[in-house]
Amino acid sequence: MSGVAIAINAAISVAAYCMTVRMIPRFREMFIKANLFGNDLCKKDKPQVPESFGVLIGCVFLVSLFLFIPIPFAFDEAAATDAVTGGKPDTFPHDKFVELIAALLSICCMIFLGFADDVLDLRWRHKLLLPTIATLPLLMVYYVNYNSTTVIMPNFARNLFGTSLNIGILYYVFMGMLAVFCTNAINILAGINGLEVGQSIIISSSILLFNAIELFLGHQVDSHIFSIYFMLPFLATTLALWKFNKYPSQVFVGDTYCYFAGMTFAVVGILGHFSKTLLLFFLPQILNFLYSTPQLFHFVPCPRHRLPKYDSKTDLLHISTTEFRLEELNTPGRLMVTVLQKLRLISWHTKADGVVRTNNFTLINFVLVIFGPVHERVVTQMLMGCQVLCTLIALTIRYPLANFFYAKT
Repeated sequence: MSGVAIAINAAISVAAYCMTVRMIPRFREMFIKANLFGNDLCKKDKPQVPESFGVLIGCVFLVSLFLFIPIPFAFDEAAATDAVTGGKPDTFPHDKFVELIAALLSICCMIFLGFADDVLDLRWRHKLLLPTIATLPLLMVYYVNYNSTTVIMPNFARNLFGTSLNIGILYYVFMGMLAVFCTNAINILAGINGLEVGQSIIISSSILLFNAIELFLGHQVDSHIFSIYFMLPFLATTLALWKFNKYPSQVFVGDTYCYFAGMTFAVVGILGHFSKTLLLFFLPQILNFLYSTPQLFHFVPCPRHRLPKYDSKTDLLHISTTEFRLEELNTPGRLMVTVLQKLRLISWHTKADGVVRTNNFTLINFVLVIFGPVHERVVTQMLMGCQVLCTLIALTIRYPLANFFYAKT
C-alpha cells in the first residue's frame, strides 16, 4: 500500500513542479512592486531581480503535502479493516499522523521566519535562536513516539563504553543543533546565481537515493517512506525554482528558501532516524563552516557581505578581501590565520604599513584562490560538482566503511 501512496505523492509532486513553473514568472512583477528585489552585483548592468521567492516555493510545497495528508492514512485504514466483516479499522496510526503534522508545522514556522528575515534583516543571534524554537515540535514528537537516545558504538570504542551508550538529553541537544546547522549552512554557502538551489537539489537527490537503497535493503521501511513523502515534492518545487534561479538568475531565493530547505532536510533526518547520515551529505557545508569559523566568530574582521568581487571588464569573479593587522588579532585569531596561511588555504598580502590583506573565508572565495578569476557560472558548477563528489564519499562512508567499523564482533 505504501507503494501506491508514494506513486500518488510523485504525481502531486509533478503537479507542484508544473504549478511552480507557471507561478514564478507571474509573481515577478508583484515582488518588485512590493520592493522585494535586489540588484545582481555580478552582472555588468546590475539588473533588478525579485528576491525572497523562497516563500512562494515553500507555499507550493506545503499545499502539496496538505493535499497528500489523507493519502497514506487512507491506505492504513484500508489495511486495518477486517476483510470479512467490513468493519472499521481497529486502530488509527496517530503516531504517524502527529509526526507528519509536527514536521509540517516546523517547516511552516521556518518559512515564516525566513521571510521575516528577508524583510526585517534579523541579527545573527536571532538566526540561531529561531530554528531552535521551530524544532521544538519535532523534538516533542520524537520524545513521545520514540525517546530513543541510545548511540551504537563503533568496534574500537566498545571496550570502553559497551555496544551502545545512552546519552540522554545530549541526543536532543544534538538534534536541535542539527536543525540550526542545516538552516544556516545553506545560507552561509550562498550568494551567486543558482548555488543555494543547486546544492539543495543535489542534497535532496542524495537523500532520495539513500532512502531507495535502505528500502531495498529492508531497513527502517516506515522512516524512509516518511522521508520520501517530503523529499519528492521538495525536489519537484526546487527543480522548478532552478529553472529561473540558475545563471543568469531571473529570481533570487532569499533567506526564506535557505531556511525552508534546511529545515526540510532536518525534519527528514530527525524523524527518519538518519541524522548522522544526513550530516554526511552536508560535507561541503561543513567544510565551508569550518573554513568560515575565523570570521563567523569574529576572530578575524568579517564584512557584512563576503561575496566575490565582479570585474565588469572581464566578466569574471575575483576574491573579495578583508584587512587586519596581525598583532591586533587575539591569540586564537592569530593562530587560525597562521595555520591557514602555512597550509596555503588563504591568499596573503602584507602591505608596506603592515596591514595584511586576505580573502574572505568562504568556500566560494577558496575556489577563486585555487583557480584564479573564474566566471560566475563556472564557480557554481565547480561547487555543485564538489557536492556530487561529497555525496559519493558520504555513501562510501555510510556503507563499506560503516560496515567495517560497526561489524558484529
